[in-house]
Amino acid sequence: MSRIDESKPFMPVRFAVLTVSDTRDMASDKSGDTLAARIEGAGHVLSARMILPDERDQIADQLRAWCADPEIDAILSTGGTGLTGRDVTVEAHRDVYEKEIEAFGTVFTMVSMQKIGTSAIQSRACAGVAQGTYLFALPGSPGACKDAWDEILALQFDFRHRPCNFVEIFPRLDEHLRRK
Repeated sequence: MSRIDESKPFMPVRFAVLTVSDTRDMASDKSGDTLAARIEGAGHVLSARMILPDERDQIADQLRAWCADPEIDAILSTGGTGLTGRDVTVEAHRDVYEKEIEAFGTVFTMVSMQKIGTSAIQSRACAGVAQGTYLFALPGSPGACKDAWDEILALQFDFRHRPCNFVEIFPRLDEHLRRK
């Protein structure tokens, strides 16, 4: 079972939050606010925050720019993971990934099933790694962002979490590039 090893130091992670929406602005971005508050409340750093429209190329370009930024360790996007024609965030993420974290979508669905039942099937939440940066595409509802953070990401981005966590493997995410 997972646990926090209090004998280990907490290590803050630098996050960027991208809201994907054709209609939201900073004043109405409740999902982005939810993620920002949880990131900072956990002791991490919010390095960047932005809203972009549901445009695949713009989303992918911003993800790539943030992956190249040494001040950003992980990116959380919210919105555009559904099934409608304008939902292109998942495709943009996959345009950027070097490796996909397939189990994230499965675990997110398990968490969602407990909250919203079979409606969880409508989410295409996904995650991956590119240029040594973690990327997560979350649904656009504040509840889904809360669940993803509270039930999965808060633990995986805590270096003290056992038996393992995302933070402890940061130095090895881009080791394949150093070998060349």
